[in-house]
Amino acid sequence: MACVAVTWARPESTYTDKWDNINVDEILESNRLLKGYVDCLLGKGRCTPDGKALKEILPDALEHECVKCTGKQESGADKVIRHLVNKRPDLWKELAVKYDPDNIYQARYKDKIDAVKGSA
Repeated sequence: MACVAVTWARPESTYTDKWDNINVDEILESNRLLKGYVDCLLGKGRCTPDGKALKEILPDALEHECVKCTGKQESGADKVIRHLVNKRPDLWKELAVKYDPDNIYQARYKDKIDAVKGSA
């Protein structure tokens, strides 16, 4: 559920771009890799260094509409959301329960989530 909303305003500071060149497609195409990241985010498994970084920034990114995300992070987040919503709703739901138990972000980003449904 990384960075659900994409914002166009660029803040003075951004999250580190150290992980910007991760191959998001490779992760999404591999059930093993994707499940590893989801388990990391859910606290059910070990985290890779990049998974740990994502886990640390995800709450802030959700709260502040990804305003500190780099362009690559925004693009990657959009791709991940599109994939999870359309192809892995089971994982999407698990992440929502963990990171949005009160449906605050689901409500805030409803239009954006609805817009990606069916557009895998």
